Amino acid sequence: MSWVESLQKAIDYIEQHLLEEISIEQIAQQANSSPFHFQRTFAILTDMTVGEYIRNRRLTLAAQELSHSDCKIIDIALKYGYDTPEAFTKAFRKQHGITPSEARSCTGRLQSYNRLAIQVSLKGVEPMKYSIMQKEAFQVVGVKREFSYENEEQHQGIALFWRDVHADGTNDRLCALNDGELKGVLGICIDSGKAKPKMMDYWIATAHQGEVPEGLLSVEIPASTWAIFEVHGAMPDAMPKVWKQIFSEWFPSSGYEYAGTPELEVYPNDNPYSPNYYSEIWIPVKKK
Repeated sequence: MSWVESLQKAIDYIEQHLLEEISIEQIAQQANSSPFHFQRTFAILTDMTVGEYIRNRRLTLAAQELSHSDCKIIDIALKYGYDTPEAFTKAFRKQHGITPSEARSCTGRLQSYNRLAIQVSLKGVEPMKYSIMQKEAFQVVGVKREFSYENEEQHQGIALFWRDVHADGTNDRLCALNDGELKGVLGICIDSGKAKPKMMDYWIATAHQGEVPEGLLSVEIPASTWAIFEVHGAMPDAMPKVWKQIFSEWFPSSGYEYAGTPELEVYPNDNPYSPNYYSEIWIPVKKK
């Protein structure tokens, strides 16, 4: 089964079980993927989390049912996963801008989220500059925080983590310690796996050989075959744009697949807000 077919199978599974309690583990299994990697891929491609997609789809179907049936609002609320009319009304208004009662009386516009169908581009309009490189294991030193990805809390948490690292001087310290082949400060996602389900470690670190400096931690990045992508442009917009190209254009046509070890974002010590800023994405890959 191809990468695109696997992802579509997972989306189809969501749709088939939309009115049931389904876990991210069950969904990711349909794509033969880890929960962590599936959620990350899904969010990059769709600009929404798995939880947001499920919630948006349920409220879309609820709005259609309100408009075309005589079912009680409380019954529709329960059907689509809300325990109280108040919770349903709050969520419904947030998505549609009107209350369930107004939707029933057709006195407002509704916002519809249609069923997803994954489409990819085998030839990107903009060329992607990348290289494939084999690299032995290496040590990084830095700081880390643990996040739960069950409720997608890592997205906001990682942004705050970077803010704190810049504010307290850790980023400058890591730049000074850098003595490896990767030049700059690294953002590293590491899935905790079965040891801590639904948890991930996010490191802000740098390549550094030898003794671990006081106050910092170390982790070994395993030997890997890396696909290294150039990123040109100011943060924070340039990096997400290339991530989306990688998953929507490069992976489907490259002959490679994700290898499952930690991935890296490399931020050189320059002005990240400059339109000429250069950074990199390192993804561990293996031949299909």
